[in-house]
Amino acid sequence: MTAPDAGELRRLTRELLAAHPPATTGRTDFLKARFDAGLAWVHYPVGLGGLDAPRSLQPVVDAELAAANAPDNDPRRIGIGLGMAAPTILGFGTDEQKQRFLKPLWAGEEVWCQLFSEPGAGSDLAALGTRAVRDGESWVVDGQKVWTSSAHVARWAILIARTDPDVPKHRGISYFICDMTDPGVEVRPLRQITGEAEFNEVFLTGVRIPDSRRLGPVGEGWKVAQTTLMNERVSIGGARIPREGGMIGPVARTWRERPGLRTPDLHQRLLTLWVEAEVARLTGERLRQQLVAGQPGPEGSGMKLAFARLNQEISGLEVELLGDEGLLYSDWTMRRPELVDFTGRDAGYRYLRSKGNSIEGGTSEVLLNIVAERVLGLPAEPRNDKDVAWKDLSR
Repeated sequence: MTAPDAGELRRLTRELLAAHPPATTGRTDFLKARFDAGLAWVHYPVGLGGLDAPRSLQPVVDAELAAANAPDNDPRRIGIGLGMAAPTILGFGTDEQKQRFLKPLWAGEEVWCQLFSEPGAGSDLAALGTRAVRDGESWVVDGQKVWTSSAHVARWAILIARTDPDVPKHRGISYFICDMTDPGVEVRPLRQITGEAEFNEVFLTGVRIPDSRRLGPVGEGWKVAQTTLMNERVSIGGARIPREGGMIGPVARTWRERPGLRTPDLHQRLLTLWVEAEVARLTGERLRQQLVAGQPGPEGSGMKLAFARLNQEISGLEVELLGDEGLLYSDWTMRRPELVDFTGRDAGYRYLRSKGNSIEGGTSEVLLNIVAERVLGLPAEPRNDKDVAWKDLSR
C-alpha cells in the first residue's frame, strides 16, 4: 500500500468530517472515528490510528480539523500517554497490547502516568529497588515510586521494576503496564512549593500484574525504558509552540503594556531571553523534522536542558520586572490539578513552578552527561558499578 500524500490526507479528513460532523457528533465519538480513519497520528501503522504516512504530514490533517472546529484530544491532559506510553507500546508491545491500549489512550478515555523514579533511585534510575517476583502467569510487585504526575487521575501506568537482583542494575529490570485501580496501589499527594499536589508518591503492596501486561523481554526493561525517556524529553522540551509562546509570552506582553516598568538593564535582558526562546523554538522545530526519519535520540536531552534553564531565567526576569507585584502569589492553595498551566496563572506561580523544570523528566545534571557523552562524544564518567550485581551495591 502506497503511503498517502498531502492531497489524499485532505480528502480523507474531509470524508471524516462529512461522516461525523463535529457540531452534531459527541467529542469521544468523533475522536474514535478519527482514530479508526487513521488520522490520529498519521505516521502510525494502519489499524493503530495511522496510515503509515510521513510524520511531517500530520499538520495537514490538523489544519483541516482546526478549520472545521473539530475537537482535539486535550493533549496536555493526556501528555504522558501520548508522549511516553504510546511510542513505547508501539515499539515493544504485542499486537494485543497495541489493540487494547492505543485507541482509548489517544481518545483520552484513559489517562496514563509513569512509575519510574523512587526515593533512592531518581537520577540513578537503574538503581531502582521496586521488586517484581514471578508467580505463575503473574508478577507480584512491591515498592514505592515518587514524583508521579497524574497518578491521582490515571487508570494505567508504565512501570519498571527489578526482576533479577543477581545481575548488574541495568540488566535486571523489566517493564510492565500497571492498572492503577488494582488492589495494593496507593496514591498519596506530594505538596509542592506552589501549594499544589500535581505530583504523587505511589506505594505498591502485593500488586499482581499479569505477564500479558509485560512490555519487552524479561530483564530487558532498561532498553524499553530508554524509548520512554527519550520520548519524554522531546515531549517536555520540544513541544510545538508559536512565536512568543510559552513563558516568554507573558513577559513580552507585560513589557509592551506597562512601559513604566522598563529599565535599560531589564530591556537588554528581555531581548536576550526573547532571542534565546526563539532559537529554542526553532531548534525544536528542527528536532521534530528529524523525528520524521526515526526515533528520538539524545538531542531531546539538549532541548529539555534549554527548556528548563530558559523557563527559570524568564520567570525570574518577570518577577523582577513586576517589582513588589511580582512577589504576590494569589492562589497558594492545596489542590490536585490534572494539568500544569504555566501561562494562565500569575508571575509568582510561574517563578515557583519553574524550579521543578530542572528535575522532572531527568535532572539537568544527568542530561548534561548524556549530551556530553552521546552528542559531543566526550569520555564517559568513570563508573565502578557496571559489573556489580544490584544486590551487592551499597545503598
